[in-house]
Amino acid sequence: MGFGWTRHGDGKHLAPGEVVRPDERLTWPRMVGFGAQHVVAMFGATFVFPLVMGLDPNVAIMMSGVATILFLLMVKGRVPSYLGTSASFVGGVLAIRAIFGGDTAGVDAIVTGAILVAGLVLALAGLAVHLLGVQIIHRIFPPVVTGAVVMLIGFGLAYVVADVYWPQDQWMALVTMLITFVVVVAFKGFVGRVGILIGLVVGYVLSWGADRIFGQVPAYDDGTLNIPAHFRVDFAKVGDAPWVGLPDFHLPDFRASAVLLVLPALIALIAENIGHVKAVGEMTGTDVDPYVGRAIAADGVATVVTSAVGGSPTTTYAENIGVMAATKVYSTAAYYIAGVIAILFGLSPKFGALVSATPSGVLGGVTVILYGMIGLLGAKIWIENRVDFADPVNMVPIGAGVILAIGPVKHLISGDFRLEGIALGTIVVVGGYHLLRAIAGPPRPLPAAREATGEEAAG
Repeated sequence: MGFGWTRHGDGKHLAPGEVVRPDERLTWPRMVGFGAQHVVAMFGATFVFPLVMGLDPNVAIMMSGVATILFLLMVKGRVPSYLGTSASFVGGVLAIRAIFGGDTAGVDAIVTGAILVAGLVLALAGLAVHLLGVQIIHRIFPPVVTGAVVMLIGFGLAYVVADVYWPQDQWMALVTMLITFVVVVAFKGFVGRVGILIGLVVGYVLSWGADRIFGQVPAYDDGTLNIPAHFRVDFAKVGDAPWVGLPDFHLPDFRASAVLLVLPALIALIAENIGHVKAVGEMTGTDVDPYVGRAIAADGVATVVTSAVGGSPTTTYAENIGVMAATKVYSTAAYYIAGVIAILFGLSPKFGALVSATPSGVLGGVTVILYGMIGLLGAKIWIENRVDFADPVNMVPIGAGVILAIGPVKHLISGDFRLEGIALGTIVVVGGYHLLRAIAGPPRPLPAAREATGEEAAG
């Protein structure tokens, strides 16, 4: 199961070019420090996205620790990773809340029920990859499709910024966005990687100060949205919450129409897990490709376990890769320790209430960056794989799907069941691409001149 780490060298020092492999460790005090660093690096993802989805961040942090330990056990300690909250589910979750009635306990249960079923599907996909090989995923989701789904997941959330967060406090949203810009770009290394979290914290503090200096945010009414005057930060629940205790768990509720809204996110999760495993293999110089299926299945099982008690969906994260690349420490011992630390954090309801009090304007300033970055990652996939948009099979369904998501376009099926936004766009992208590819035949080879530069294919 990946226990029994051997000490690397003297356990204290690394020579230039040396790495601590997954089955090795440094001294235990040092490993505790590395474990804590991973938890801090993941704070941005683990706390921001539950807030955006309306889920309890305290449950999210506690269950991220449980999910991480479960993941490590399932991959037999061969793939170091900390599982944070997945951003890919945000669009589907917000669509569920719009359809079923907003931010209530009943809708929370429907959200986590949909996420749980998606976790089961992801686990089955991982099992299929393990049995059939990773090439099955590449056939179903070629780069043009994977990039499109990632793009529409990000850009399909634009309406959340425009209609939900930004109007709550326009100036604080703008200030938070600008601060985050500067931190992410101007600071290198670890500080830059947690720039989203720093922007959120600074915006939170400024909002608290603005309440005391300027008073309430003025009422907002543009003819469509009518938001009454309000204070930016409400600490009422923070004062009532105990310092130590269990977070507010809840059981899931299952609705088929809600499940369909979150299933498109699985394409991004599969791509993320494949990329994570390949990155670990490249950095450690080991062949971990046989563990791709296990990693996908483990992420699915972890998502099932976390959502069963009200937690958020999980995934591997680039922050993991960044921290490992910076430290050269790939020991899974650090990740087991990180999991335990996260569980301990989750045992403070007061801490969770403090996070939950994050002002909506601050979330607007942060999410406008997050959603845009997610969308542009889709374009990055196209560029790296030199997708040929001169081919109408690539251009037509992808363009249509992205517009349907950004709309968000709503398509009524029957009664109260409808497809909209990200879910509708994903179906058009995946189904439309394979239908047109079957009609048009295999993709044509790129001309030699374009193969040499890749510029026209990428653009």
